[in-house]
Amino acid sequence: MSYSIIGFGNIGQALAKAFARNGIEVSVATTRDPERFASAAAAVGPTIIPKKLADALKADIIFLAVHFESHREVAKVLPSWHGKTIVDVTNAYGVSPEELGGQPSSKAVAQAFTGARLVKGFNHLVAAVLAQDPAVHGGRRVVFLASDDDDAAAEIGALAEKLGFSPIKLGGLSEGGLLVQARGNSWGQLIFKDLVKFDG
Repeated sequence: MSYSIIGFGNIGQALAKAFARNGIEVSVATTRDPERFASAAAAVGPTIIPKKLADALKADIIFLAVHFESHREVAKVLPSWHGKTIVDVTNAYGVSPEELGGQPSSKAVAQAFTGARLVKGFNHLVAAVLAQDPAVHGGRRVVFLASDDDDAAAEIGALAEKLGFSPIKLGGLSEGGLLVQARGNSWGQLIFKDLVKFDG
């Protein structure tokens, strides 16, 4: 299984730190030349590999950590996304519901990435919190996942556990998924909630 993170701002770097902590190789890319952010990637760890956008998109599981407005630009790079799982880490705060056709933002992202399986996740924590070790006082930091594809949600749930998080599945994108999506100028009720799960 291969992984990539598209977008290397605060959230992209926070995700990269989670992979680096666990010694898991992940490619990172932006629309810029890889040399432009190679030193930032190297600073995170040796398993963080800067690549050109088209090369990073060859991965099986792709974390989309760009500004919401940029997702269509990324989607145009490949003619089909069949066989890939996209983890939508974007937040469409300030984007009007009319612009989204009245549907959740992750549905709009799913439509752009034709053929991919889409999971909404890892987007409810601010970058500074997401970047921290998810092991907290004997518990594990929670990440919420929502998807209309149960197998994809299970796949990303297993990856979240490998990265040290405790995944909680919220159901479909239009049901529980709305709790972690911005609508217009309001945030979903679970966004910014930093929760820790204790097993026992």
